[in-house]
Amino acid sequence: MVDAVEELCAQLIRFDTTNRGHGQCCGEREAAEFVADHLVDAGLKPLTLERAPRRTNVVAHLPGLDPALDPILVHAHLDVVPADPGEWSVPPFAGEIRDGYVWGRGAVDMKDMCAMLLTVVHRWAAEGRGPRRGLVLAFVADEEDRGDYGAHWLVDEHAELFAGCRAAIGESGGYTIPMRSASGRRVQLYPVGTAERGTSHLMLTATGRAGHGSRRNDDNAVVTLVNALARLAAHRWPVRLIPAVRAYIERTGAALGVEVDLSDVDATLARLGPAAKLAESTVRNSTTPTVLNAGYKVNVIPGVAQAQVDTRVLPGTEEELLSEVDALLGPGVRRDFITRQPPVQAPVDSPWFTAMADALRAEDPDAVVVPYCMGGGTDAKAFSQLGMDCFGFAPLLLPEGFDYRAMAHGVDERVPIEGLRFGANVLDRFLSTV
Repeated sequence: MVDAVEELCAQLIRFDTTNRGHGQCCGEREAAEFVADHLVDAGLKPLTLERAPRRTNVVAHLPGLDPALDPILVHAHLDVVPADPGEWSVPPFAGEIRDGYVWGRGAVDMKDMCAMLLTVVHRWAAEGRGPRRGLVLAFVADEEDRGDYGAHWLVDEHAELFAGCRAAIGESGGYTIPMRSASGRRVQLYPVGTAERGTSHLMLTATGRAGHGSRRNDDNAVVTLVNALARLAAHRWPVRLIPAVRAYIERTGAALGVEVDLSDVDATLARLGPAAKLAESTVRNSTTPTVLNAGYKVNVIPGVAQAQVDTRVLPGTEEELLSEVDALLGPGVRRDFITRQPPVQAPVDSPWFTAMADALRAEDPDAVVVPYCMGGGTDAKAFSQLGMDCFGFAPLLLPEGFDYRAMAHGVDERVPIEGLRFGANVLDRFLSTV
């Protein structure tokens, strides 16, 4: 008998797949083998692929009942970010089940989705059912870094595995945000990701004349860089409403009974209350200085100073943003890309989105399903390069007061058991009928 979804999630958490970045990872192999064994038990023939030892990906194909329909990709990652046991109430890799929750690193990011997918596949095998269209299931490595051992490598080297896929679903969408309307009515908001800001991490380099710290120097690289960063940090980027963000604000405002005035987006967001958190970082581009590096001794003026800037760009705005960045930096500072991944954007209204909304409402009749744009990024940035419409849809039912966004990468990460069961049912319904 197959374990319940919460036990599958707990077992996956017990595999320490910590990804520290820069290629430093415990490795996803044991977790990947666990997934592959379960897929075999359900009658599938999974492939395991590694770019480097222990950085394991699993890909499986599941035929649909109607072979004339294009397949859909369902992707989830096996790696997790680090966790300091000293900060946690429970050991982060013990996979404890108590108080109605599964606890541990990866509980919501995103071993919950892996467990729900395995549950659905086992359920179909036991009941002699299957999806309406073919599925490609991808359990990948390295999402928590650059995807060089996971999704981006698979797209670059094994694109044939995803041939024909016109849409994909992955993390960061389909979960409950319990709200109250202006009149106090209960509102169950479910955001589905239809866009992501692009990632354009920048390295800024200022050069000057090295010298003694006690002497006048009008060509100080540190001063040049700091002044450029001050201008960049003080700049207020203009509002740029892409379709996903516009639709989120309008539809959420309507559900909450809040006045929406798109000529004053900031005031509208203030009226949305907690619901504004999903849009406040995506109404604009952003440039956030995060790393500084200059000098090696207090009495030496260095000849070079560098900074790294986390730059996030909305679809269709990169050229405008980079032109303004160059103007703000001014002379004496060179800009180079560390990472450059384009934005992701799928249609706000499409049969895919409608099917997701229908599946959510079938399990929660009070569901108000809205599109939104993710401020960060997922493996959708890789898979969208193959021409797929990519969506954030990893459904969960969450209780009022549960801070989902604080769970991912946070201390005492956990997922409600009832939420997992709900998510498995939603995925079953969506993948069976879409």
